[in-house]
Amino acid sequence: MKAPSFWAHKGLISTLLLPLSWLYQLAGLCRLGITRPYRSSLPVICVGNITSGGTGKTPVSAYLAALARAQGLRPAILSRGYGGGLQEPTLIDPALHSAADCGDEPLLLAMNTPVIVARHRGKGAAFIEAQNRFDLIIMDDGMQNPQLHKDHIICVFDGAVGMQNKRIFPAGPLRTKPAAGQKHASLIMVNGPDKTGLQAHITGTPIINFDLEAGASIPEIDTSQPLFAFAGIGRPDRFFETLAQEGYYLVQTKAFGDHHPYQPDEITALVEGARALSALLITTEKDWVRLPKNCQDHIAYLPVSLHISEADTARLTDILNLTNPGKRAL
Repeated sequence: MKAPSFWAHKGLISTLLLPLSWLYQLAGLCRLGITRPYRSSLPVICVGNITSGGTGKTPVSAYLAALARAQGLRPAILSRGYGGGLQEPTLIDPALHSAADCGDEPLLLAMNTPVIVARHRGKGAAFIEAQNRFDLIIMDDGMQNPQLHKDHIICVFDGAVGMQNKRIFPAGPLRTKPAAGQKHASLIMVNGPDKTGLQAHITGTPIINFDLEAGASIPEIDTSQPLFAFAGIGRPDRFFETLAQEGYYLVQTKAFGDHHPYQPDEITALVEGARALSALLITTEKDWVRLPKNCQDHIAYLPVSLHISEADTARLTDILNLTNPGKRAL
């Protein structure tokens, strides 16, 4: 889906949707009340958010996994597998599975870290325990999911949009009330500059700022090469802005909804559009893994990685007790 424009303000459409927001909150409370969370024998760190849409959770999960390995730990990432068809807990193999099986984010994460997808997070955690080769679970998304007990929660925000109109879905982007989300978070991470004054409303919870840095495009391309960029992520405009900031020659852009499953006719239209402009198609790495294998060799992608200061890396290690995963914080 694409974030509706009315989430940016408390206008008429948002106000008319408030009754549905109350029902959404009631349904969440009922689900919480009737679900008994599974308590894993392994520590669980959840990387989530209280807003709908992309905030940078997946790069944070990848960074945490790398940080955990640097501390001598053996992490596994647990994901719902949004957009994929797998139902039962499955260890993802990028050579065997596609985005249609497990979703784009698990496939991307599985290139560097073992990833298990499971519709039921508790069953997924039990599956990870049964492997007898992991000592830490990093839960990618699922902050509001009650099926699995979390020992630490990292709440990620996009500094460019913050909490927008601060209303609950569907009247606004929030999945839960800000106070409730902050209450359960061990740490808050803000992606990019805080353009909305978000941090002024956060009290008592440690905050770490980070940026997503672009690497060299794959394959490497000359900055004078005309580019036709497309993306189906939470905030496509951020990707287009990054390309421009990196000095690439952008002649056309096309935005799709988050996790958009590209159809053959859409890919054909993109290819023909790029050919008409004598441009090269480029997309995000998350979009690239969703493309058919026979198209990937003809489309470039721009990888990104999380950049965080050494001081905040030390704080993150200390706050999450990565050197002592048996210590429970919540």
